[in-house]
Amino acid sequence: MYDNDGGLLKLAGVIGILTILFFLLNPFAFVPVGYRGIATSFGTPTGDIRSEGLHMKLPLINGNKNVEVRVQKKEADASAASKDLQTVNSKIAVNFSIDPAKVIDLYREVGDDYDDRVVAPAIQESVKSITARYTAEELITKRTEVSDAILAELKGRVGQYGIIASDLNILDFDFSDSFNQSIERKVTAQQDALAAENKLKQVKFEADQAIAVATGKAQAQKIEGEALRANPEVLQLRAVEKWNGVLPVYMTSGAATPFISVK
Repeated sequence: MYDNDGGLLKLAGVIGILTILFFLLNPFAFVPVGYRGIATSFGTPTGDIRSEGLHMKLPLINGNKNVEVRVQKKEADASAASKDLQTVNSKIAVNFSIDPAKVIDLYREVGDDYDDRVVAPAIQESVKSITARYTAEELITKRTEVSDAILAELKGRVGQYGIIASDLNILDFDFSDSFNQSIERKVTAQQDALAAENKLKQVKFEADQAIAVATGKAQAQKIEGEALRANPEVLQLRAVEKWNGVLPVYMTSGAATPFISVK
């Protein structure tokens, strides 16, 4: 009985040790969702790309390096000079992802820190290149155009590494105080000019209205005069219409006598 119990204990110990060694040696490679696994042999990529899921590998010989292929976001501050030599500080947000078919090339040429070694510098250079083509004012008025141009420039710079820049937003443009003040003065002047123009239009409109009314009145009087000259009896009718029924009075010998025409 004792021997049997001792043998079972030894067997359980061996199984436990083997289990521990099995997990310590890690014969599995797990690739999470949104990643690709780079198969390695003694740390060197073998050329095999592992899809999402669980994969077998040789312990101590084969390795696995996971690279995220989902869309990632990178924000960066960039300083540049505009076409009219104004200093422009901007904040840029870029969405990018790694081409799943090129994860090995990226790992070999750049390594893990592609974000800082490739993406961030490419944003800086793209912003400088495009900003220099526009005046400071155009950077504001043509913001969408500038954003598209920076994105196109960025795609060319990071694409060679298998990085896909898919979207870019200019979060902020910041100019010098002197430039901001000049823009404010210009906007104020434009607003004042517009107000003056609107006032002038209003005065002209009112003058045109007055002329139109006077012209219409003069035309009506002319037509009325011509009608009266052609029809004298109308004058008599107008006089009768205006008579208040009181006969004119004439003074004779100190007494007021109504004048009655017997004609």
